[in-house]
Amino acid sequence: MITVGKIIGTHGIKGQLKVFSYSGNIESLQNSGTAFLKGKNGLLQEYVIKGVSAHSGGFLLSLDDFNDINQVLPLVGSELCLKRSQLPEPAEDEYYWRDLIGLIVFTDQGQELGKLVDIFETGSSDIYVVRGDEREYLIPAIADVISLVDISGNRMVITPLDGLLDL
Repeated sequence: MITVGKIIGTHGIKGQLKVFSYSGNIESLQNSGTAFLKGKNGLLQEYVIKGVSAHSGGFLLSLDDFNDINQVLPLVGSELCLKRSQLPEPAEDEYYWRDLIGLIVFTDQGQELGKLVDIFETGSSDIYVVRGDEREYLIPAIADVISLVDISGNRMVITPLDGLLDL
C-alpha cells in the first residue's frame, strides 16, 4: 500500500471528503476504481470511488454509498492509500518516497552518512533527511547532489556540495 493523501475534512452536506494529496496526481485516484482508507485504529478498509475532482490544491473525493455528511464524518483523519499496482510506474530518475525511505546514504568517497528517514518538500526541491549515528544531514534532492539511487541495493550515493555536510 502507498499512502497518497489524508482525509482532512468534509465538503458540503452530500458526503464529499476533502483530501490533502501527497502526490498531486489526481489521475491515479480517478483511474483506480477503489481506494483504501486507513483509520486511526490502523485498519484498512476498501471503498469504491464514485468521483474525484480537483479542489483548492487538493481533491474532493466521493465514495459509493456515502451521500450524507454524517456518514463520512468518521472518515476524517484517515489516510488514503492505493495499491502499488494502481499507481503508474515512475519515470526514469523519479521514485516514490516510500521506495527511498530506508536507503543507506553514502558519499561518492565511500563515507556512510546514515539512513534516509524522512523527506519533505520545499518550493524548489525535496529534502532528504539522513540520520547517522552522531547527527542528521539535510540533503537536497537535486541532480548535482544525488549521484546514484539503487533501490534494489538499498543505497543512495551523493556528491556533496561544498559545505553541505558541515551544516
